[in-house]
Amino acid sequence: VQLQASGGGLVQAGGSLRLSCAASGRISNTNVMGWYRQAPGKQRELVADITTNGSTNYGDSAKGRFTISRDNSQNAVYLEMNSLRPEDTAVYYCRARRSYFPVYDYWGQGTLVTVSS
Repeated sequence: VQLQASGGGLVQAGGSLRLSCAASGRISNTNVMGWYRQAPGKQRELVADITTNGSTNYGDSAKGRFTISRDNSQNAVYLEMNSLRPEDTAVYYCRARRSYFPVYDYWGQGTLVTVSS
């Protein structure tokens, strides 16, 4: 199973980007999918995650600016990012995890988001 993330790039402060991530291979679509990010010299942090039934959880940095959504039929997750700031610059990783049988925890390869001031 692979998670393929896309949509990163260079954007000016105040701009928007939409990240996408889809799972290839067969996995149960009853899971939590989410986005994390890691800036240079910093620990990886949660941006947002979403359960199969649509319950969402946002990190403090994302609240009010980012929106996470998913397509259960495609095992895909999306992140709409608005009002981007230079401090949002990071590699963004998608994740799909399930804590009960069948347990799994998959990470995507990361997509770079660079926000210029």
